Amino acid sequence: MKPPSVTQALFYPFHLCHPETLARLLTRFATVHFRDFMALQVTPMSGMTAFQDRMGMSFPDLVASGRLRQGHDVSGPLSPTVAAVVDRDLRDPLWRACFHNAFRQDRQLQRGLFEPAHSLRIGDKLVPGPAALLHLMNDSFKHEEYDLATVRRLCGRTVTLEEGYRFEYGLALMKTSAALVYTQTLAVGQQLQPVTDSPAHFALYAQSCAREHWPRTNHLLVRTGY
Repeated sequence: MKPPSVTQALFYPFHLCHPETLARLLTRFATVHFRDFMALQVTPMSGMTAFQDRMGMSFPDLVASGRLRQGHDVSGPLSPTVAAVVDRDLRDPLWRACFHNAFRQDRQLQRGLFEPAHSLRIGDKLVPGPAALLHLMNDSFKHEEYDLATVRRLCGRTVTLEEGYRFEYGLALMKTSAALVYTQTLAVGQQLQPVTDSPAHFALYAQSCAREHWPRTNHLLVRTGY
């Protein structure tokens, strides 16, 4: 077996990955870094709950040996710098088209945003997960104008069902973009190589890198058979 590179990797966009992906990463990189669950604060009065699970809970030996590092914090309110890039993602027609096409077709991206097995509260109604997901796939959302101000304005209000759907779609955009911006921030700040097993997030990150003139170091592991 070829020895792993001394290069350190940052897995994105999630805080967990499939064990097979981790095993493959460890053949290519000396150390693999993971962020913690991203519990964004959407407004001063609302946000997402953080889960306490980490990759190291299943692989304590890798943590002890230093081959798996975790605990990169990406929770709380967005800094002005991060928020500005998120707004540019949400206003970028190429990024938005890439997101919507993936949202319609890519199960991995869908599962990272919603759990279809559970009902979702949309506005003031509880909607079955599959029905909510199907509605959010409508192409009308692809052409809706979004920025952070729009998402925050819709958050926490007593809204109509349609406004509730607009908020859920906007929140999905916000979470996806923020995860990728934090990927860039961590990768540059700690000299890590970004790597993912999600083709959709790989393409979205590549579009942000091209628009923002960021270094285009970006690795994709193609999942086969798992």
